Amino acid sequence: MSVLSTVATLTASRTGRAEPLTTVRHQHLDEKPFVLVPLTLAGEACAPLAALAGTDPEHPTLLTVRQPRNRAERFRFAERLAALLLAYIDGCRTETEPYTVGRGKEKEERLRFQRAPQLLVPNGQGIAYVRLLGRLTRLRATEGPYAVDPSVPTLGKWLTWGADLAEFPDSGVLLAMTRLLAAHWATGQSPSEDSHLASLLAWIDPPEGSDGGRAAREAEDPAVWPPAGPSTDPVFDRTLHELMTRYDEASDDRGREAVGRQIDRELHGQMLPTWRLMWRGVELLRDLPEGAHVPDRWARDRRWFSEYAEYLGADGRPQARRDQAVRAARRLARLEDAVTRYEAQRAYDDPLVMAEYELTGEAFTGTVTARDEDRFAPGDRPGSQAWRPTITLRTDTRIDLAVGKEVKSPARPGQGARLLEVRQEDDGGHTVVLQLEGGFERKRKPPAPAGTLAETGEELTYTTLVLKAMPSALPDEENTPWTHGGPPQPYEPTDEDAEETWE
Repeated sequence: MSVLSTVATLTASRTGRAEPLTTVRHQHLDEKPFVLVPLTLAGEACAPLAALAGTDPEHPTLLTVRQPRNRAERFRFAERLAALLLAYIDGCRTETEPYTVGRGKEKEERLRFQRAPQLLVPNGQGIAYVRLLGRLTRLRATEGPYAVDPSVPTLGKWLTWGADLAEFPDSGVLLAMTRLLAAHWATGQSPSEDSHLASLLAWIDPPEGSDGGRAAREAEDPAVWPPAGPSTDPVFDRTLHELMTRYDEASDDRGREAVGRQIDRELHGQMLPTWRLMWRGVELLRDLPEGAHVPDRWARDRRWFSEYAEYLGADGRPQARRDQAVRAARRLARLEDAVTRYEAQRAYDDPLVMAEYELTGEAFTGTVTARDEDRFAPGDRPGSQAWRPTITLRTDTRIDLAVGKEVKSPARPGQGARLLEVRQEDDGGHTVVLQLEGGFERKRKPPAPAGTLAETGEELTYTTLVLKAMPSALPDEENTPWTHGGPPQPYEPTDEDAEETWE
């Protein structure tokens, strides 16, 4: 936990209301996200029990499995979920827009969809459920003794695709509501308690006349606010077990259907409070203005969505159980790059996030006291001169950065700067002289274009954070070294995959 988040947590515990950790929203929220509230059978890793799903806050679709140990019923559940989710995904594939990749002679124009699917689940366990459900459905055979409906493996491929992207902090395809809210507000409870959706929202949006602490304690009552899933409340499990026993022992179809409807009502009552909390969380997040880099990140999600949709249309092979050597290394490099880029973008978009880096010495804020627009410095070639204007800033922050360090300002992210001088003044403040490099609309001599050179009296923040990370040099898959198994063979599902038990 960082210094500012610790202070915010202490403040929330004192005031009884969650404290904001950001000034903007750092994730895209679709106009019609697909919300999924799943439940699983107690004692089973991923045996589906029920789900509320859909894009309409007032009219969720109820999916239930009245006997989760019955294989046929489990796959009927998967078929019904596929009918909902695949229709939603197809609705995102209606309109396209052009975009450009590469530079120079390698520049290429492609098309991407203007929308991408966004799946919201209540918590991190919901993401784990989506991942496991994808694994248990994408490898199923559509022919033979264990055949399933063709929509089931297609559902599994899309769920796995979303679960893989959920590991990237800058992706908005599959999100957990508790993580989203906890990233934007600090509560007066522990991080583990923030994984409880009802108590987390009680701190952020307590009922009138109450405070966060009292409302959170009331929200922990499973009789009023059932668990957000996928696990169910043990007391409810006993009721459910009795109903399922009656369902199995019913003497005729009419009696079985009557008990089945009672099971449906009980499951609907368990999930409906969480469904309402999910949409309340969406409303609170939408009240925050969107960060400047959020559209760019969502554009990348839309590009990945377009590429995967094209892949499924052309080939359609399911994702392998395990990545091959080069693919795993490339994925790890992408994850590291995504974390670095996402943290930097959040800081550039949000002064409250940037304040954390000021505390760690990776950023500072100062006021411009002087500037030298006509300064030239020795260039790269012998005897050459390059236009290198400077600005001088006064700051009360202690500067621990070394002379020569490269920094950038969120106000002018395309303009590089380098520390020329850092000196401490008698009153404890610091004077910083920065040499500006670029960002003048390609001009090579003064005067600087309007707005590209900071004015005297302007307050600026500079940081060592960079928005672009250096890509890792990794071989193509066909050049995988023999020490790592050599070039991998395309993954083909086997009969053993199709026979995998749903446990």
